[in-house]
Amino acid sequence: MKRVLLLLVALLAIAGCGGAADEGESSGEGGGEAELQSGPGFDGKTIKLGVLTPLSGPVAVIGQPLTAGNQVYFDYVNSKGGIAGKYPVELVQEDTQYSPPKTVQQYNKIKQDVVAFTQVLGTAPTLAVLPQLAQDNIIAAPASLDAFWVREPNLLPVGGPYQVQAINALDYYINEADGKGKNICTFIQDDAYGEAGQAGVDYAAENLGFEVADTQKFKVGDKDVTGQVQRLQRSKCDAVFLVATPTDAGTIWGTAAKLGFAPRWIGQSPSWIDELGASPLADYLKQTTWIVAEGTEWGDDSVPGSKDLLARVKEFKPDQDPDYYFSFGYLQGIAMTALLEKAVELGDLSREGIAKASEEMGTVSFDGLSGDYQYGAAEERNPSRMSTIYEVDPDKPFGLGTLEYQYESDAAKSYEFQKADL
Repeated sequence: MKRVLLLLVALLAIAGCGGAADEGESSGEGGGEAELQSGPGFDGKTIKLGVLTPLSGPVAVIGQPLTAGNQVYFDYVNSKGGIAGKYPVELVQEDTQYSPPKTVQQYNKIKQDVVAFTQVLGTAPTLAVLPQLAQDNIIAAPASLDAFWVREPNLLPVGGPYQVQAINALDYYINEADGKGKNICTFIQDDAYGEAGQAGVDYAAENLGFEVADTQKFKVGDKDVTGQVQRLQRSKCDAVFLVATPTDAGTIWGTAAKLGFAPRWIGQSPSWIDELGASPLADYLKQTTWIVAEGTEWGDDSVPGSKDLLARVKEFKPDQDPDYYFSFGYLQGIAMTALLEKAVELGDLSREGIAKASEEMGTVSFDGLSGDYQYGAAEERNPSRMSTIYEVDPDKPFGLGTLEYQYESDAAKSYEFQKADL
């Protein structure tokens, strides 16, 4: 998806047994420096990080710019000498095609060669590898914003979870726009990603005093969603919260436009791609559609992190188009760098050392590209409770203009996080 920032939705995975260096091997460079414990993925000089993402198939429109965002941030880090000014980072990329079984296969292929995973794209793919991450004591950054990730010690999430996005968006619709007393419905992807958005809507309904009038589901890649859209239309839905990825979102919005169904669409962050704002659907989307995501518009120089991002894009990838998935990958780079810097400070880049470092990270600032994230022991983590509400504006860099920057509702602040039930 040539994409919006947002979404969705990231974590790192520390690599498995064996590999380039044995546990306990010294990486000291002399001069009286303390020895740095090494492990798989670190040979005493270079730190290797895994990337598990769709580089082909329909979801590559998210995976490719996300990975570019990872790469640009680490290119910047490497230009300063690497982690702690000494250890350059190399990304090891594998194509998952957005398939959970393929993600597990590619994970096992490279887990011996990386210290962690700086990207695992997708809610279902992350769930698929999570048991192995725990077994192998590896940390991974999910390119997914499910609330379950907050309490998982083997994950390094960034951003406000999908559930928080839904809560904030509906609070804004009801309390700041014209949503009081309106019929609110959902149209969700029929999997764990869709369930995450629905959980946020259900929590919002309980706390804001409305009932979900209708819920329809679709499967990834469905070419005909006419029946579901017609049922939403018959339910007289004034607003529909949509949980999709861009290709499916385009199919859904195109079908709705053809049927003359024009509710207030509110899309969870990964539903957008900037090409939609330049498509024949642009006028329809401009009239009907909001997107709830992270951060700010591309090029917003009032946000310090945005200025830094643009400067680094200019230096390391000048052909990069505005893209909010790129921005999310860049955020993952910030979080992973903070983790690795802490591990080096503690003198241990083994799996055990990185796991310990993740419990001692403290709060990481994303300089306005996302809300600050309080890390530490999984049971004590507190993610950002803020979301930016965007409206479709084809004249903006990735087709979105800001309605409300970093909106934080009381309902979102009260949301409690649980571990995934694997």
